[in-house]
Amino acid sequence: MSTLEFNQLMLGYKLPLRYFALRLTSDTTDADDLLQDTLLKALLNRDKFTESTNLKAWLYTIMKNTFINNYRRQSKTKAFIDREKDTISQSIPTSNNCVSPLSVLAEKDIKSQIDSLEDELRIPFEHFFEGYKYKEIADNLQIPIGTVKSRIFLARKKLIVSLKDFR
Repeated sequence: MSTLEFNQLMLGYKLPLRYFALRLTSDTTDADDLLQDTLLKALLNRDKFTESTNLKAWLYTIMKNTFINNYRRQSKTKAFIDREKDTISQSIPTSNNCVSPLSVLAEKDIKSQIDSLEDELRIPFEHFFEGYKYKEIADNLQIPIGTVKSRIFLARKKLIVSLKDFR
């Protein structure tokens, strides 16, 4: 199957996939994001699709797994914030409409510390922080997966030391 044929078949399932995304997320913006992530992952992993199999089922599986991974990532973040009962976590605004000056300054400080990391640590860490899996990072950067894991670990250690005031 050529790339053009694959893309046309895949786009033919865009509407049913969007309905499935809406059913999973119950929010149009999140559904659109999930659909976009699914189509992007399908395009990036086109070589893993076996031609004689069901494309629709393959796309639905990608979407379901992406949704589950995003949900787990979000629940871990919420659990981390809920466990912390110090003044920093209490100063995080509960509404998405207002941003406290303290959180803006903290975000700038954290971002500057991440930017100060050497590229070989910073790039894998940022990819991981954006939600990429170790395998995806290794493939994108063309380095072994063990190297990716150790660089992310080292970046975390350096950030923990440099950001000790945020504990």
